[in-house]
Amino acid sequence: MNDPTRHPTYSIDRSQLGAVEINPVFARPAEATEFSKFRLPASESLPETAYQVVHDEAMLDGNARLNLATFVGTWMDDYANRLYAESADKNMIDKDEYPKTAEIETRCWTMLADLWHAPDPDNTIGTSTIGSSEACMLGGLALKRRWQHARKAAGKPTDHPNMVISSAVQVCWEKFCNYWDIEPRYVPISEDHKVLDGTNLADYVDENTIGVVAIMGVTYTGMYEPVKQIAAALDEIQERTGLDVKIHVDAASGGMIAPFIQPDLEWDFRVERVASINTSGHKYGLVYPGLGWVVWRSVDDLPEDLIFKVSYLGGDMPTFALNFSRPGAQVLLQYYMFLRLGMDGFRRVQTNSHDVAKFLSSQIGAMDDFELWNDGSDIPVFAWRLKDRPNRKWDLYDLSERLRTRGWLVPAYPMPADLTDVTVQRIVVRNGLSHDLADAFLESMRAEVAYLDALPAPMPSQHKQSGFHH
Repeated sequence: MNDPTRHPTYSIDRSQLGAVEINPVFARPAEATEFSKFRLPASESLPETAYQVVHDEAMLDGNARLNLATFVGTWMDDYANRLYAESADKNMIDKDEYPKTAEIETRCWTMLADLWHAPDPDNTIGTSTIGSSEACMLGGLALKRRWQHARKAAGKPTDHPNMVISSAVQVCWEKFCNYWDIEPRYVPISEDHKVLDGTNLADYVDENTIGVVAIMGVTYTGMYEPVKQIAAALDEIQERTGLDVKIHVDAASGGMIAPFIQPDLEWDFRVERVASINTSGHKYGLVYPGLGWVVWRSVDDLPEDLIFKVSYLGGDMPTFALNFSRPGAQVLLQYYMFLRLGMDGFRRVQTNSHDVAKFLSSQIGAMDDFELWNDGSDIPVFAWRLKDRPNRKWDLYDLSERLRTRGWLVPAYPMPADLTDVTVQRIVVRNGLSHDLADAFLESMRAEVAYLDALPAPMPSQHKQSGFHH
């Protein structure tokens, strides 16, 4: 039986079983006037009718440009949209049929290897993925397999691997540890240590540690974890114990920010202990959803036995992926953005987002009710919490709901384990959130704070819930 309390995302609300009614303006004679919501229609309909039904349903979604919760790109220019439509039928796995798309994929991750200071960018290895989550999985699998090989060569068991990660890690790392039977060792963040910074790392690392994940842009707050500092802590551990523990950098967001606006920050392959790096093409890579990248320091850092040689549609090809068939269009869009912007263009775009984030955080931090957790100095993301004030009749969840009535999606959520008593709100500034839109948001926010302050009694609380989005 389907238990909706266990699987709320996939359960069907039985009260919604029924039909989607077709507006008479769009219905044609002898054509169905309604569609079942959860059953395949018995007969055909005209394409314009089906289009109008889907169009009208999707119209009820929020305005993506006003979604200040998501890291994912919500805008590309008209030439990118044209290229997207022209290449929607390309299957990335079919490299024999689409050799130019495959070559462009290699160009892209080679550019990233160079951007991230790989010792020999032209002789390393990387791949595109379906988002950064798959890229993280592949990076983690390479760490695990490398550890297994070393343990077997030393005649030691391989049945209790662990990985050291922050308690503020993105959920994909929890999935990775769960799916591949790896013990997650969470280093808790705190008021004094807002990110994993190498403090007390020796308490978590042992001979079964496959690697440490450092995050360049923590999902909760946007802060960088200091990769070089974490590496220094692992250097000290190796000097004392002989354990050589590598770092995977989850740069889903920061990988396309730091090289352009913090070029002197050493977080990438300049840090010798970094074995692999992932990023999201569909976040600050400025591409529509569905694209991630992972690059290894060298070919030796990706164990050969993880790479499959497959024969497909007349060609032999290597592949290292969790997915098989997947869109090639986003890879072409990434290449388009690399050509379209170049180093100078990316620097201008990311600097503008950074400036907007700093402006917004300064304005919100100056309001009487709020205290900044961070100010957007790393990636263009920042969070704030409420100051203690007696007799306040509202909280951040109330403010989030009020802003939603104006179209703005600004999540409120508790911080991770050991800080769950702290609730914050977060804004993600992406390309497309201009200073003018930022001013409009601040106007809405000030108006809603004034509304909440004027309440004669507290807001109802029974429907409050976290609005946390990755």
